Amino acid sequence: MNLELLAQLCKAPGAPGYEIRIRELIKKELESLVDEMHVDNMGNLIGIKKGSHDKSVMVAAHMDEISFIVTHIDDDGFIKFHTLGGFDPKTLTAQRVIIHGKEDVIGVMGAKPIHIMTPEERNKVVKTNEYFIDTGLSKEKVDELISIGNPITRERELIEMGDMINCKSLDNRISVFILLETLRKLKDKEVPFDVLAAFTVQEEIGLRGAMTAASGYNPDFGIALDVTLANDVPGAAPHEFCTKMGGGTAIKVLDGRTVCDYRMVEYMKGIAAQKNIKHQMEVLTMGGTDTAALQRYSNGGSIAGAISIPCRYLHQVIEMVHKEDVQNSIDLLEECLLNLNNHTWAI
Repeated sequence: MNLELLAQLCKAPGAPGYEIRIRELIKKELESLVDEMHVDNMGNLIGIKKGSHDKSVMVAAHMDEISFIVTHIDDDGFIKFHTLGGFDPKTLTAQRVIIHGKEDVIGVMGAKPIHIMTPEERNKVVKTNEYFIDTGLSKEKVDELISIGNPITRERELIEMGDMINCKSLDNRISVFILLETLRKLKDKEVPFDVLAAFTVQEEIGLRGAMTAASGYNPDFGIALDVTLANDVPGAAPHEFCTKMGGGTAIKVLDGRTVCDYRMVEYMKGIAAQKNIKHQMEVLTMGGTDTAALQRYSNGGSIAGAISIPCRYLHQVIEMVHKEDVQNSIDLLEECLLNLNNHTWAI
């Protein structure tokens, strides 16, 4: 497993609407793996591997990450921000961030010290709007380098932990990695249908890029790649796990934004069983992924489903995935793309 590439993908900044640097990194990896490559007006990167039949399948992996944006700089140079994506406020405590201004500036998340909190304040969870960012720079230097509207991403290096990979932004850079590695395996193979590899923007704030990509290319089939909740930890009952780490790649049945096409679900289950690919079923009652956009925004709709990667500690800087689940996901995606024409898709 090319962990050096994965580390680079996780490190590259890509706040929603500001995916420039992560897109450039993906382009360098993608150009030798596809027949065509395009960037649409919204910023989605689409790589096309031509197939032998007159149909297409869009595989979407969003390249944006939950982030922040500068909203105010006070008289002492402290920075206030707005969130881009969903955050649990308590996870911001004692974290480093990178403000992408005229140059990258490291900052730390600060809040009112516990030493001067009232008893009532100590018993309350700090709200997002009570945090500020301290860069350690003078007000004059902050004003020189940073402006309102600059994006902010989180800072954390990728590490291995036993069978696990741990880093920030595995949501959803692990899916970007899986899509690139699958295309690498398919490089010298013939696929039945055009594969539209869509590295989408602004998923974390409403699946926006995938809507544009699906409506622009009108795929017949859609497969989204994203992480999903692995809540197999102390304090959770088995029925609350959703998926288990090391339990295999997850075949999505539904999430909070879509019910996957039963034909795609059965197809993926059949392929996984036939090819002895370890898998589990995912029923995620909240949240949403690009699956919904692929399903609804293609002209007339697409036959859509998703391959999900179990992930602990979602939307934190310590997101964790299992190496075997990652490999199972690559294997399932490859086999699904190679065999789409060998299945009966009648409704």
